[in-house]
Amino acid sequence: MIVNWLRNSVYASVLLLLARLYIGWEWLTAGWGKLTGAEGFSAAKFLQNAVAHPVTSHNEVVYPIYSAFLQNFALPNVELFNFLIPWGEFLVGLGLILGCLTTAAGFFGMVMNFAFLLAGTVSSNPWMILFGIFLLVGGRNTGAIGIDRYLFPLFDRWFHKPSSKPAA
Repeated sequence: MIVNWLRNSVYASVLLLLARLYIGWEWLTAGWGKLTGAEGFSAAKFLQNAVAHPVTSHNEVVYPIYSAFLQNFALPNVELFNFLIPWGEFLVGLGLILGCLTTAAGFFGMVMNFAFLLAGTVSSNPWMILFGIFLLVGGRNTGAIGIDRYLFPLFDRWFHKPSSKPAA
């Protein structure tokens, strides 16, 4: 019932627009601050801290695979993450604000939120994930008031197979 309402209601599209604008602004400003910072953005200290102080419970690392990923892949490739994080945040925010590829933007925003949570940073990530769930469940209706309104008919023509029904 709620899923159907989120995906089909005009009122839901307005509420999803408000959620999109809020989450989009949070991502856009976070990314923009990193892209234009006078000192330049570096994820090195964050990653080093996440490796040195992983999330634990009862003196056991809760996410050992993620900790190993940070230590063995993210830290040695910190320059890649110095590029991906600010541009990812900025582009997710831009996509959500403009209503352009909103499902993809919402998905990648949630991936970043979970990555930060798994590294031990709570901050606003749980709230952003909660809003992100509604954005993803809303599907096409999430971008109905935005550029997606014009993109989806194009995508439908480009990527959907023609009907296999015989002509009458």
